[in-house]
Amino acid sequence: MKKNITRVEALNLAIAALTDNTDAVEVLTTIRDSIAKANSRKSDKPTKNQQANMDIKSRLIAFMGDGNRYTVADIVKAFDNEYSSQKVSALLRQLILAGEVVREEDKRKALFRLA
Repeated sequence: MKKNITRVEALNLAIAALTDNTDAVEVLTTIRDSIAKANSRKSDKPTKNQQANMDIKSRLIAFMGDGNRYTVADIVKAFDNEYSSQKVSALLRQLILAGEVVREEDKRKALFRLA
């Protein structure tokens, strides 16, 4: 399987190949350094929206803690339409991928319960 090359690696290869042209090496080095600087600014800290979604997911888990199965519409009604069905569905999907919620189908109706 072929490994994809990053921009920084490609620039390093180009710099190594153009050792005789100092102007091109200087420009490529500047570009490489700016890309490396931009990549270093990315943080592992969740954004404000991600933090809000984590809070909503914990509320969903607490609500579903009784062991019953719920549809998305049931969950939206339980939270007094505070969240849209699309939002609840997206967050339930994230919880399914995390293994915290299980999706079941009953007569073509999606039902969710805690794992």
